[in-house]
Amino acid sequence: MEKNILGNNVITQIGILVHDIEKTSQAYADFFGIDKPEWSLTDTADLAQTEYRKQATEARAKLAFFDMGSLQLELIEPDHNPSTWREYLDEHGEGPHHIAFVIDGMKEKVAVMERNQMPLLQKGEYTGGRYAYMDTFKDLKIILELLENDK
Repeated sequence: MEKNILGNNVITQIGILVHDIEKTSQAYADFFGIDKPEWSLTDTADLAQTEYRKQATEARAKLAFFDMGSLQLELIEPDHNPSTWREYLDEHGEGPHHIAFVIDGMKEKVAVMERNQMPLLQKGEYTGGRYAYMDTFKDLKIILELLENDK
């Protein structure tokens, strides 16, 4: 395996899959004594251009973000459409889904990871950037998310 594939070892975010974003967001807010964030819905397929296992998908998810110092906690409640979120929630239940890193050069990073037997699971666009979930479970025991923000 190639070394220092991402060029960054700072975890930006931990993503957690949930069945009920309202209930779980409130539990986190109460636990930490902070305001409960409003959840948002990911963009529709025409904007997000979401692909799951190399196929276009209508998948959307409710997202709630907690900024926890240097780390962001992301709660994800997926819809019923095919996605890494839905598959993982159905197979493993609620809990950790991914750790995320901010990177530069998305296409190159994805290509390097795929060369190293870490295939692309899902990718899409969001306002201000793009994401890619890489199947690193075999080696790293969790999915890695790559985040590339427009400059």
